[in-house]
Amino acid sequence: MAEKQSFMAQVKGLPINFWYANFMEILERLAFFGVRAISALYLVKSAQENGLGLSFDDKGEIYMIWALLQCLVPMVSGGYTERYGYKKSLYVAFTLNIIGYLGMAFSLQISQHFQGLGWESSGYWVFMAAACFVGTGTAIFKPPVHGTIAKTTTEETSSLGWGLFYWVVNIGGALAPMCAAELRGEIDWSNVFFAAAIVTALNFLPAIFLYREPEKSPPKEGEAEKGPLGIFVSSILTLFKDARFVLFLLIFSCFWLMFMQLWDLLPNFIDEWVDTSDVAPVFNWFSSGWVLENGQTKPEMIINIDAIAIIALVIFVSWIVRRISKLAAMVIGMLIALVGFVGAGASAMGWLCCLMIFIFSIGEMACSPTFSAYVGLIAPADKKALYMGYSNIPFAIGWALGNKVGGSIYEQISSKINLARDYMIDKLGMARETVDAIPKEKVMDELVKALDIPVTGETPVAIEAAYQQATVVLWNTYDPEMVWYYLGIFGVIGTVGMIVFYFLSRRSAAAAPADGGDSGSETTES
Repeated sequence: MAEKQSFMAQVKGLPINFWYANFMEILERLAFFGVRAISALYLVKSAQENGLGLSFDDKGEIYMIWALLQCLVPMVSGGYTERYGYKKSLYVAFTLNIIGYLGMAFSLQISQHFQGLGWESSGYWVFMAAACFVGTGTAIFKPPVHGTIAKTTTEETSSLGWGLFYWVVNIGGALAPMCAAELRGEIDWSNVFFAAAIVTALNFLPAIFLYREPEKSPPKEGEAEKGPLGIFVSSILTLFKDARFVLFLLIFSCFWLMFMQLWDLLPNFIDEWVDTSDVAPVFNWFSSGWVLENGQTKPEMIINIDAIAIIALVIFVSWIVRRISKLAAMVIGMLIALVGFVGAGASAMGWLCCLMIFIFSIGEMACSPTFSAYVGLIAPADKKALYMGYSNIPFAIGWALGNKVGGSIYEQISSKINLARDYMIDKLGMARETVDAIPKEKVMDELVKALDIPVTGETPVAIEAAYQQATVVLWNTYDPEMVWYYLGIFGVIGTVGMIVFYFLSRRSAAAAPADGGDSGSETTES
């Protein structure tokens, strides 16, 4: 057996196209995560706070459709990438994303115009349309980039290569919330959407002048003559011919259902329930733009601990997990991430939430890059982009259902505004008609008055202190943290499923030489 290459030897051996793909991913993630960092807040904030004023159910539905497009389109767009070219796919992706981000930037003005014409739900549909553009553009972007990584790494360098890719992805992912927090100030959300459109436009430069079209693998007999419809049908049929791979993707879907809510739902939970004033001095030391006027840390910066931890540690973690089987690494990562996920929402203390997000990031580092490396290794040589497109299926199922389920559960048992209204009606005996008539942005003011909580001044910090006392009353009465236990159940199901899959794969790999099985059974545990 050949001796394994050193770390630096593997890094130096990665082709230049690997690094160009990574650079484009950084810019794409900078735009995407900047938008995702604040859109969860923007969608549910009231018009007085420059938001669309949607419910958590509405937000969940928008994110569900966004997820389905972003994750299912690569199932077929990967086939088009292989057939018509990687660079052409990139140009189409950037164009669609720019349209989407601009639509988000103008969504409030457009929705207010239509509301003036009597279309009350216009905000929902305007942002939905913009999200569909972004979802489709991002979906078309993924197969050529992921396919490039798969084509430029070998079995020996795959763990390191995907670890490096995940590292640079999180450079964009970490910078994005920092920039978004600065740009949005208190409520200037549209600045972030405009910035995302500009950053996406910049990605045309490396795509046109630096990135090199990968060499095509010779098509199998009959494939060269396939038209667009034939590619679509072939892409779908290829997936279902690999039953073991389909099972693997379904198992991982349960885990992703839980996993993605850290970014899509936890910012809302932190904004409403977690007292982050205890960690605000740390964030304020870096930038006053990361802390709100009321003394609370901006939720997007709390979530950003995940990306910062990954930047610091993912290469080290990838170097460690390369020594164990990829399925075992995924199981370990899923277990650690599950603890961090549930723990992040189990307490209203800011420092504990931060610690749990860090623990979650350790699990993510062991699990997510390994998942991509595993798919890249088992993919046939002429189907790399297609299989990397298939790898989005767990995201599609988990991300979409997670937002629908998570949004609905949160609306019912964890929305602070809803629970505050319930408390005033059920516990304080106020008339439902009176409570329902209170504007969304005034509900906590009325609850503070009803509870006779003293407000020691008119500053944002003094008002927030009174809100926090009312929040503790609601927390102790309704246990809003239960939403994370319910979502954690799906993570448990996915983790147990992966453990079973791991042992079945070991048994299959051990039996293959004896009964003449194909080589695919051996690579299952790669």
